[in-house]
This record gives sequence, C-alpha cells and structure tokens, in this order.
Amino acid sequence: MSELAAPLELVARRHLGGEGITGLARMTAGATQEIWRFNLVKGGAETPLILRRAPGGDRVSETATGLETEAALMEAAEAAGVPVPSVRWVLTPGDGLGHGFIMDFVEGETLGGRIARGEAFEHARTFLARQCGEVVARIHTIDPGRFPDLKRVTPLEFVTQYRDGYLASAWPRPVFDLAFRWLLDRCPPPPEAPCLVHGDFRNGNLMIGPDGVRAVLDWELAHVADPMEDLGWICVNSWRFGVADKPVGGFGLREDLWAGYEAAGGVKVDPDRALFWEVFGSLRWGVMCCGMAQSFRSTDPSVERAVIARRTSETEIDLLRLLAN
Repeated sequence: MSELAAPLELVARRHLGGEGITGLARMTAGATQEIWRFNLVKGGAETPLILRRAPGGDRVSETATGLETEAALMEAAEAAGVPVPSVRWVLTPGDGLGHGFIMDFVEGETLGGRIARGEAFEHARTFLARQCGEVVARIHTIDPGRFPDLKRVTPLEFVTQYRDGYLASAWPRPVFDLAFRWLLDRCPPPPEAPCLVHGDFRNGNLMIGPDGVRAVLDWELAHVADPMEDLGWICVNSWRFGVADKPVGGFGLREDLWAGYEAAGGVKVDPDRALFWEVFGSLRWGVMCCGMAQSFRSTDPSVERAVIARRTSETEIDLLRLLAN
C-alpha cells in the first residue's frame, strides 16, 4: 500500500486539484482488477474516490477491453443516460501507477444475495427488473463505431469460441457437450443491427440502492454483438443468488425486464432468442469457472479462484434444468 500511496497522492495533486489523500485501502470487490478506495482532500473536505487498477498495475488481461477503453465506455455510457460512476482521471505512464483510472465513489450495495433477499431492497425489487431493462436499452444506444477496437462477434462465433476453450481444457463434461450441441442446433443468425453490449450486466455488477440502479459497473467485457445477449446473461441462475423463481437477478421476472427494455427504445424481444442467450450464458459461466481452475493451478493460486472454479458443477445443474424445458 505504501508503494501506491505516494504516486496516487501526486496524481491527486496534479490532476484532481487536491491537496492530498487519506484512507487508502484495498477493497475486496473486483474479481479481475484491483479496487482501491481513498479520500481526496480538497478545501478542508474529503471526497471518497475509487481507483480501478490492473493487478500489480501491469497484468493486463488478454480477454478484457483494457482499462483505458473501459473508462471511455463509461464516459460514453454516462452521456447516454446510463447510471455510472463519473471518471475523474485515466492513468498515464507518467503517473507511475500502471493501467487504471480514478472514478467517483457511489454509495450502495453490490452483494447479490443482499439485493435479492435483503429487507432494505424489498420495495426496489418491485421495479428493479423493469429498470434494468431500461438501463440495458440505453447501453444499446451507444454508437459502437466510437470503439473500433472492441471485439465484433456473431452468435455462432461466440459459441465456437467457448466450445474451443472448453475442448482445450481437456476435461470432458457430458452436460457441457449436450449444451453445446443444443446451442449449435438453435444458433440464431447474426442480428440485423449489432450493438454495443455490456457483456457482464448482472446482479453483482450493479450498484443498487432503495431507489434502484445507481451505477453499472465492470465494463471490461463490453463488445459488439446481439443485443439479446445482455438480456439473457442477467437471467442466468448463478446471478439469482438462491432466489430461483425470480429469473432476473433473483429479484424480478423476464417479462418485466423485456417490457422495460422495449419501452426505453430497445428492439422487440424474441423470447426464443433470449432463451438461447440464457442457455449460452449458463454454459459460458461454466466454461469460465473451468478457466478459474486453470488460473488457480498456474498464475493465481488465490482462494477466490478456487471458490469460483468449484461452481462449475452448479452450471451443469442449471443447464440440465434449462434444456429439460
């Protein structure tokens, strides 16, 4: 922490108009990036801010957009009316902190179980699914042409990509084999109008208050693809946190999600296409969990990687239930 404090204090003085920082502390949130909270001291007041940084400052993921692009996406989202933390500063090589950016701190809850079951969010759960649909629709209005470096992927390419990753693990799982066959048999054609999708829009990546969605977080998996992908991903059972009868994040119904999406300008939802993406999402998360096991054995032997790897079996159960309907 001491190695981080000095350069961060310089950034605060040079680029944020501050007089210094206090309260620097690593937060437990963030599965792939470092999250640090600190206070910007300015004019006798302290303003809480967040530093989102690559692990060690330089360990950049090959699959993520890159933190500089992530910051630009958040700025574009804010301009489109999507609730996000405002970006204060994007780190440069001269800052001595590596890759990352500084953003506003947003008060709220991100723990999915509390959002799905906690008393504090009982009223919010009555409208949260529809509100999520409205937010997704705003995300899909962002011009993908502004981000030429983002991945462009068709449904077939996406399924093939994850099937190749699964086969490379050399760990046969009959349920995954069945699910890939189901997806390939029902793979929809490319969408008429591919759009910018968040790629990880779900309970757990949303900052929620009693008034609903306060911020959409973690834009590192954004890409250009089928808009139904975002609507399917939030319905994956892993993001319901034990409230299985509420498909949307454990707090709402698909029909409310879709109604909010369409009312806010999104394309008309095809339930069969949305189901395809929900099945794909469950399988995708399963393959990602398998990848966590490989990371645990090689580059990142953390408890978090091991715990996520163990969830692979959960996705197999989810897939069997989905395919049985």
